[in-house]
Amino acid sequence: MKRLLKFFFWLPVIILIVAVVIGALSGLEKGRKKQPRPSIGEKARDFTFPDLEGNEVSLSDFYGKKVVFINVWATWCPSCRKELPTLQKLYEKFRGDDFEVLAVSIDAAGKKAVAPYMEKNGYTFPALLDTAGSIQLLYGTTGVPESFIIDKKGRVAFVEIGPGDWTEPKRQELIRGLTEEPDTAVEAGT
Repeated sequence: MKRLLKFFFWLPVIILIVAVVIGALSGLEKGRKKQPRPSIGEKARDFTFPDLEGNEVSLSDFYGKKVVFINVWATWCPSCRKELPTLQKLYEKFRGDDFEVLAVSIDAAGKKAVAPYMEKNGYTFPALLDTAGSIQLLYGTTGVPESFIIDKKGRVAFVEIGPGDWTEPKRQELIRGLTEEPDTAVEAGT
């Protein structure tokens, strides 16, 4: 009888603990849900990732000041290997006060894979490390490479699925046009 009473005493406690754990886990899953790819004109979704030196870099740091070229890539991706030299040329041509590249690597090995790859190929554009691949959920990417150009107002101005040749005149005209727009103060939440 004592055993039965103990069982009925502890059963609700165990059920409550299990319910709390399941609720917490499902809440985490909602935060990791893949979002749809952003549309042209939509406010860019902010993120923060470490660079190769361990400094935290946020997309929102550039709002109101720079055009930002976000490239989602990986060292193991053949299409990325084809695209990255053209991205380096674009970076060399436009880097400065009004343009920045944030090449977000989804390599699980992080700096161990990315730093030697960047050095070997002479890439000087900033590489950010997203070892969990959360940028893919945030930006709704379906593969690599994918690129997003964010204007000075912090809005999506261009989306590229797959590799692009960033030395093409039309693509460079797009960048030039966006960088020539005046700097703007961006209000929080717009």
